[in-house]
Amino acid sequence: MNLKRKTDGTAMTVTVTGRIDTATAPEFEQGVKPYLGNITDLTLDFKEVNYVSSAGLRALLSLHKVMMKQGGMKLVNVNEEVCDVFEVTGFDEILTYNE
Repeated sequence: MNLKRKTDGTAMTVTVTGRIDTATAPEFEQGVKPYLGNITDLTLDFKEVNYVSSAGLRALLSLHKVMMKQGGMKLVNVNEEVCDVFEVTGFDEILTYNE
């Protein structure tokens, strides 16, 4: 998994590449969460994310909770397989995302 952060004022876009699973979820969360101090608009670009496990879902939920207090979070370019995971787990009711 690889992360690229881009900040523009109070907005941050994080481009994620690879899998977010048990091995990489802590790295994903720690690659984003400490940088959210002044951020009110977080966008996660999932164009290159091909798998999200339950550990990845927990990391997303943790980031979502932080951002709901500070502003908002959305996911963009989510592929069909990851959308299916969100739908099966009910995360489609929690997260804001588009394919």
